Amino acid sequence: MEKKVITFTTTKKMNKNWQYCIGTGRLGLALQKEYLDHLKLVKEKIDFRYIRGHGLLSDDIGIYREMVIDGKPEPFYNFTYIDRIFDSFLEMGIRPFIEFGFMPGLLASGDQTVFYWKGNVTPPKDYEKWENLIYAVVSHFTERYGIEEVLTWPFEVWNEPNLTNFWENADKEEYFKLYKSTALAVKRVHPDLQVGGPAICGGADEWITDFLLYCKEKEVPVDFVSRHAYTSHPPHKVTPDYYYQELAENTGMLDQFKAVRNRIKESPFPDLPFHITEYNTSYSPINPVHDTAFNAAYLARILSEGGDYVDSFSYWTFSDVFEEADVPKSQFHGGFGLIALNEIPKPTFHLFHFFNELGEEQVYRDEHLIVTKKKNGGLAIVAWNLYNEIEGDGKRTLSLDIQLDFSEIFMKRQRVHEEKANPWKTWKELGRPRFPDKKMIQTLREASVPELITSRVNITSTSSHLELDLELLKNEVTLIELEPVKDETAAYPELDDRLITSNVEV
Repeated sequence: MEKKVITFTTTKKMNKNWQYCIGTGRLGLALQKEYLDHLKLVKEKIDFRYIRGHGLLSDDIGIYREMVIDGKPEPFYNFTYIDRIFDSFLEMGIRPFIEFGFMPGLLASGDQTVFYWKGNVTPPKDYEKWENLIYAVVSHFTERYGIEEVLTWPFEVWNEPNLTNFWENADKEEYFKLYKSTALAVKRVHPDLQVGGPAICGGADEWITDFLLYCKEKEVPVDFVSRHAYTSHPPHKVTPDYYYQELAENTGMLDQFKAVRNRIKESPFPDLPFHITEYNTSYSPINPVHDTAFNAAYLARILSEGGDYVDSFSYWTFSDVFEEADVPKSQFHGGFGLIALNEIPKPTFHLFHFFNELGEEQVYRDEHLIVTKKKNGGLAIVAWNLYNEIEGDGKRTLSLDIQLDFSEIFMKRQRVHEEKANPWKTWKELGRPRFPDKKMIQTLREASVPELITSRVNITSTSSHLELDLELLKNEVTLIELEPVKDETAAYPELDDRLITSNVEV
């Protein structure tokens, strides 16, 4: 059994950079009720501050249109849908992290598209019209929401331009041209608005070096650097419904964070903020790993340590209301979301919720555990047990020796593992119904609730140390909260719990 001694000799402010932003599918999905229901639940339980998604300028949002005036097509900017969407976000207390993309059909120089919903990934055929569009969009946001509000919004230019499926020919020089045009249009609205990029995926970090050198040499404004991070290898099996991949060690993602941070430090802009605007295990929206307890345990260390290297890292995505590979074909289909269809939280949702319950001061941290102190003196602990093997029970035990300032303790423990809060397991036991009926949905919701254990502990020793032995099951993530007890039993002098049962003599 591992033993860990927890004292309060060294503490520091708890880093919650994982909470800064959450990803979403294309913004047009925010016109659906289920999407907004999921977002409300995520905001309530996890409290992300920003939300980032594709498709701001794609045709389903309808911002860029043209009207024929005196026989000549003239731009018309239609903000009907985007106002409805951003109003919904802001009413929930979550701000947009803007991604400029993809190209409106009427401005596109070609017909190459990506995804089921056909986001156009070609450069503008007229850069002057593109700049005017960006200026009009940002100006509208400042007029509707106020410049002080919009100054808090980051503006990111495009999505993964280093990939040919997201940017025609993965043309770096053309992307730099797009970035310059966009950044200057944003700054025309207000010089203090935040604009950045290049929003590349992993495997092409030389883009970041070249991008920052370009901005320096051409005197192009840049306020932050953005990148994406996934840890999945190329697929070893692909079916019509599923995509199977091996994952690198979870420390590999932390290594990605460190490597890019070092590139920024060595650039002409060494102090720029660094945002990971997408991350997950697999980059495929049909990989079953996203639905599992393993996914939660795998990501725990990344949530714990990632903020040491990046200013934010945005999980991709909050909901399975998501349509890159077509409308989802099944209740569980390997979607990116923290919440499955029919408002069923997955294990990774609870991981984020558990981290949201951590306190303001970090007391202790290692590769399996984080201990924090709350304002009331109580403690909140998250521990995890990643086990990437089919065989074996995967159990792990540890003993915590915790120094406390109070002797009467209420202990609350919530557990997520292969057997609890794992609705994917229950779905398989139900026979994997593609479209479950209402009774099945209720069963899956019931199966998604973490195991709850409560107890009251009295420390009788003079040293005020709590010896806490924990068993962690395979791929378990657990939240333990220790709070001082304010005992009001004496206020009930007539109380005698022995009299409740019938076999007590009166």
